[in-house]
Amino acid sequence: MRPPRSVPGGLVLRLLEPYDSLAELTELLHRAYASLVEMGFRYWASHQSEASTAERVGSGECYVGVLQGRLAATITLVPPGKSHGASWYERPDVAKVQQFAVEPGLQRRGIGSALMDLVESRAREMGAAEVALDTAEGADHLIRMYEARGYRLVDHADWRPQVNYRSVILSLKLSG
Repeated sequence: MRPPRSVPGGLVLRLLEPYDSLAELTELLHRAYASLVEMGFRYWASHQSEASTAERVGSGECYVGVLQGRLAATITLVPPGKSHGASWYERPDVAKVQQFAVEPGLQRRGIGSALMDLVESRAREMGAAEVALDTAEGADHLIRMYEARGYRLVDHADWRPQVNYRSVILSLKLSG
C-alpha cells in the first residue's frame, strides 16, 4: 500500500453524481488534455463531445475530484470483463482505467496519484487481478509516470483515425 498523498485541502474525491455537469466534465477533459494536443497527440478526451463523455462515464464507475465546488479531476474505472477493443482489456480479470484528467493548474499536487490509488483499490475490491490503461506510444512522460507506479507494457492498440497515434497498453498486477 502506498503512503497517503498530500492533496489540496478541501479536495473531495467521490463518485460522479447525476447533478454533476457533463458539460463541465467535458470542458475539464479538454483543458487537461490540451498540453498533449500541443505535443501533437490527438487523444479522444481532448476533443470528445458531451455525449461521448456521458457514454464513457456510463461504462463504469466515474470518480471526480471536487475543489471549492468545481470539478477539478476525473477518472473512470471499467469493471473486469466489461471493456472491449483490445484483447488485454477483454480479459475477465482486467479492469480498465480511462478518461483520467486533472485540472492543469492543479497537476503535480497529488490529485492524480490519489485518484489512481482509489481506482486501483476499487479494482481490487471488484476482484480484478490487473488494472490496465492506455496512452500514446510517444507520450514518454506519461509512460514513465505509470511505470513508476508499477505498470508494465503488455500490448499495443491502434484506434486510428479516432486518435492519431498507436497506443501502449500498460497493466498493473494487483495484490491481495
